Parts: sequence; structure tokens; C-alpha cells
Amino acid sequence: MSRFRQMAELVSALDDPAGPLHRCTLLACSLLLALSASVPLPTQAQVAAPDWTQIKRVVAAQRDALKAGNAELAFSFAAPGIRAQFGSPENFLAMVRSGYAALLDARYVEFLDGAVIEGNVIQPLRLILPDNSVQVALYTMARQADGEWRITGCVVAPSTTRAA
Repeated sequence: MSRFRQMAELVSALDDPAGPLHRCTLLACSLLLALSASVPLPTQAQVAAPDWTQIKRVVAAQRDALKAGNAELAFSFAAPGIRAQFGSPENFLAMVRSGYAALLDARYVEFLDGAVIEGNVIQPLRLILPDNSVQVALYTMARQADGEWRITGCVVAPSTTRAA
């Protein structure tokens, strides 16, 4: 099965089983896979329950820092490749504000079950925006040499559902 198809199936399977399913656009899946393609990541067997807890903590802490405007703290949760790409915490925060407004504007967030697809660790976060539209942020994660998890990329994919 292709990586694109697996990613689309992952996003579709993540929503509340009682409601319509989220769907990832091909572009969003392509971007996520491109961001994560060069990072060697652990297999499913290497991502234990405590790792998923730590991954969620990292994502939540970065989002909290972003919402507070703490660029330096938010930048610290990014993997070295992301830090090198943006160069400074200020550039990183500016990028998030311009391209990831949904992460900052969501009135409600909920972690969905993470998955490993072809070695890529994916942590989805459901975002419910003030207008009740729903999006899913797909974070790619990598364990660093010091054992800590860091964010290697994020793509926000639209959903076909609306919140009540």
C-alpha cells in the first residue's frame, strides 16, 4: 500500500466512530510525508504507551507556548532540522502565525490515537475552530539522541465534519 493511501486511511480512521470521518487532502498528505521522509524513525514496537504520553506532552507544550507568544520555548520543541530551517525562534513563530493559524485559534483541541506508518511517527490533534469547522493537525515526531521526542513537521488537514 502506498504511503499516501496509508496516510489518508489513517486520517479517515481517526475521527469519532459515531460521526463522519475526517479526510486528508492529497496535498496535505504529500506535505506531511515530504517533511518526514528524511527522518529515520522508530518502528511501531519502539513506540510504547509512555512514549505516546511524552509525544502528546511535547505537542501540547509547544502549542501552549505558541499561544502565549513564547517563541523561544515553542522553538525548543522543534527537531534540529526544523530549527535549522527557520534559524530563529522569531522566524519560527512568524511562520506559525502566518501558516498555522488554526493551531492558535482552535477553541477546543483533542488528541487522537497516534500511529506509525512506514516508520513515521504521527500524532494527530483534532482542532475545533470558533466557527465550528474541524481540522486535524498531523505532527510527525522523532526521538532525539537524548531520548526526548521533538516535532519534525506538522500539516493541518481539513475535515469534512463540523462541530456541534
